[in-house]
Order: sequence, then structure tokens, then C-alpha cells
Amino acid sequence: MNILVVTGGSIQDDFAVEYIRKKKFDQMIAADSGMEFFYRMGMVPQHIVGDFDSAKSEILSYFRKQDGIEFLEFRPEKDETDTELALTLALTLGAEKICVLGATGTRLDHVLGNIHLLCKPLEKGVSCVLVDANNRIRLIADKFLIKKEEQFGKYVSFLPLTTQAEGVTLRGFKYPLSGYTMTSDNSLGVSNEILADTAEVEIESGILIMIESRDSE
Repeated sequence: MNILVVTGGSIQDDFAVEYIRKKKFDQMIAADSGMEFFYRMGMVPQHIVGDFDSAKSEILSYFRKQDGIEFLEFRPEKDETDTELALTLALTLGAEKICVLGATGTRLDHVLGNIHLLCKPLEKGVSCVLVDANNRIRLIADKFLIKKEEQFGKYVSFLPLTTQAEGVTLRGFKYPLSGYTMTSDNSLGVSNEILADTAEVEIESGILIMIESRDSE
């Protein structure tokens, strides 16, 4: 099952609508103020989750009147962010793939927190990406293949999420590596590029953040 989560960060509507059209998600989840995107676009999610402290009351009221929406409401005094609650729901629903829109923006604490939340689906063996108009972000803990024709933008960067990532091998890239230990105190892995039709990433231990990116037009 391919599940979309829309949360309350920055969203470029035209990009997001086209992305959703192409990916054809089986289920859509709005995390709190993420419901505002669905409202603007005239779309209806199957699930809305959160404490609803940041959602506009008139939009929340609108969706409460719609049929077929499951609401999961929590107290504001909770340990999880709304995005984490939405990811947990997606995993409970049996997601095989998850895409999160609205996970980036001006709140860097939220951005970093959302990147760390990717560990939750990673532990379950579920593919999960954070996507905006300029970036696609995922975590890698073993082996990953990426086709050049399917990459998101020109650049591919690798940064260790753990203190270090051991045995990192990059094949098919402009700057290859073989059994390298990447550490969090340098920027060696930033702005690589794919040269081969299919590039390979391998890691023996630790976790890498993989960011595919493109400059704004």
C-alpha cells in the first residue's frame, strides 16, 4: 500500500498536486494543519490525525461534515508530534511505501525532527521519503539502488544520521567511495552526482541520510 502523509510545513501546491497525481496513492492522511492543503485543493483525505491546535477551525469544521473520514484526535499535551502520529497510523494501516509532503519549511527543528522520524519506518522495512519541490529525503541502512532516470534533481548528498556510517560504498557516482567511514564532523558527502544508468549505495553499519536535490528555477 502506498500512503501519502501531508503535514503542516511548506508546500508548493502546483508541485504537490502533480506529484500526487503521478504517484496515485492508495490512502491519504492529513496531519493536523496539513488538512489545509487538502481544503485548498478541493481534495478529501481518508484520515485526519493530530491535536488540531494549529488547524483553522473553519477548515476542521468543514472536514468534520464530510463522510468517510476517520478522525484521530489527541490532547495537545502529548509526547509525539502530529507528523509522528500520522506516520504511526500509516504503518498501522499496512503501508509498504510512505511519502510525506509538508515536512520541510522554515522551522528547522521540525525539519530535523521529521528526518529523525524516518527511523520509524526504516525499522519496519518500509520505504519512506520526505518530499518538497526541491528535495527528496530518505534514510539508508544497507543497500540501495537508484536509476539515473528516476532521480529527483541533479545532486545526491549523503550525510551520516548516526555519529558515523561505516563501510560506505558508492558506485556509479561522480565521486565514488569504497568501504569508507563517513563521520558527522565533515561535509564530504555533499553534492555528489549520478553518472551511471544505475547507481549503488552500500553501508555496513550506521544510517545515512540521502538527499536528492535540485536548485530552484
